[in-house]
Amino acid sequence: MKKIWPVLLLAILAACNQKKEYNADLLVKNALVYTVDSNFTQADAFVVSAGKIIAVGKADTLEKKYNVREIVNAHGNPVYPGFIDAHTHFYRYGLGLQDVNLVGTKSWGDILDSVQNYAKRNSEGWIVGHGWDQNDWTIKQFPNKAKLDSLFPVRPVILTRVDGHGAIANQAALSIAGIKPDQKINGGEIETVKGKLTGILVDNAVGLVTHKIPEPTDQITEAALLNAQRNCFAVGLTTVDDCGLPYTMVNTIAELQHKGALKMRMYVMLSDNEDNIAYLFKRGVYKTPGLNVRSFKVYADGALGSRGACLLQDYADQKGWKGFLLNSQKHFQDVAERIAAKGFQMCTHCIGDSANRAILKIYAGVLKGKNDRRWRIEHAQIISPEDMHYFKDYNIIPSVQPTHATSDMYWAGKRLGPQRLKNAYAYRELLQQNGWMPLGTDFPVENISPLYTFYAAVERKDMKGYPEGGFQKENALNRIEALRGITIWAARANFEEKEKGSIEVGKYADFVILDKDLMKVSGADLPKIKVLKTYINGDKVYEKK
Repeated sequence: MKKIWPVLLLAILAACNQKKEYNADLLVKNALVYTVDSNFTQADAFVVSAGKIIAVGKADTLEKKYNVREIVNAHGNPVYPGFIDAHTHFYRYGLGLQDVNLVGTKSWGDILDSVQNYAKRNSEGWIVGHGWDQNDWTIKQFPNKAKLDSLFPVRPVILTRVDGHGAIANQAALSIAGIKPDQKINGGEIETVKGKLTGILVDNAVGLVTHKIPEPTDQITEAALLNAQRNCFAVGLTTVDDCGLPYTMVNTIAELQHKGALKMRMYVMLSDNEDNIAYLFKRGVYKTPGLNVRSFKVYADGALGSRGACLLQDYADQKGWKGFLLNSQKHFQDVAERIAAKGFQMCTHCIGDSANRAILKIYAGVLKGKNDRRWRIEHAQIISPEDMHYFKDYNIIPSVQPTHATSDMYWAGKRLGPQRLKNAYAYRELLQQNGWMPLGTDFPVENISPLYTFYAAVERKDMKGYPEGGFQKENALNRIEALRGITIWAARANFEEKEKGSIEVGKYADFVILDKDLMKVSGADLPKIKVLKTYINGDKVYEKK
């Protein structure tokens, strides 16, 4: 018996010295976790394994149950589900980072200076710029290409407005596109004054020139996606809806994700054209953990800023002009019927009350009552009161961008008049139709930050705190609604609410840590909040330096 005890003791000591087996990868603790589940539950810790959340609760309980490879101490900071932007132009934004940045320019002279500086650094090829807005200028009129022609008589130049629905091109670019004075185009405008081209192009006319720009190389395309990803991670985005890509981008995105270079999750809407329709109809829904392709982006009208939005009555600041649809109603009807027959999602850009009415009626005729198709109206910017019911009656989803309201509020009244303005940017009323609503930015039209989306939604103010009482504050969202709009409701709009959008067991471990609490800081401090860390699948993809 005496000989057995030493052997037993050695066995016990050996067992104690053996390393415990890990049964999880990550524990996040000492956090204020906003799960954004159905009860808006709070926790202080959660556990991640194989890229998914396996437990949520109290740190002391979870630490006893799980032996983890890594611990993230949040130091009392708030943790939220990874932010989802329900409406972006992610790839276009990435390409724009390599072009002339005209955002914030205050005059035509500022633009010309920026273009000349860019041309000195980039001596060959087309000059492409983005982001100008004549509404920000002292003289709020479209410019003329004369000076651009004198500076660049041979090299083609095209500079698009902030909304992408208008542009100015020099004569070199217009000549390449074969554009002539007084030329007409359906769903667009080629401005001609006294028999001469001014260089201004609106909506479908812009494409006549942009389609002549050489396709970006594989290297430029990859750089665009990865540069956009880097900036989006820094603001806490873990999923983006890219609205209006060609089918050829699907394999490019999938390959970069497969290699591990592109970690951003993407919900891709294919543009409304026959090649894209044929591709998805033949292939069916394309779904991986990082990529979801099941919808089409259709354009009903243009933008309010360039007076391309289609209105029921004349523009208040341009009598005799109502804007226009970008295609025939028959086209929209045919597309809706074909998409419905194949079970895909239709997402239509609608700004003006006339465009919204036309598409809402088409949707109603195709959807035929209550449904779970989740067809979307992108922007839903100006809705006639008598048309609001369509959203509720047919479960049509308004996909809105709150910073549009705070960017347009300075001049939107001039376009619409005071009475019609009350029916614009009506996010509270739109939310009430279905009880949920995805939020986005429309970047690069607006800033990429979902924190600015949150701020604009609840405060209805610009970054300077204007106006004091908020713009049409009766249509503000509360903070819980705004947070749901950039997380679980955005996921739901993508048919992905069972896999992301909240910190719950079984969902992807996509989350963000902020330095201050969105739910508690003063309204004025909301835009000042910083992202400390961003995680996808439990892997850190961004950390503030």
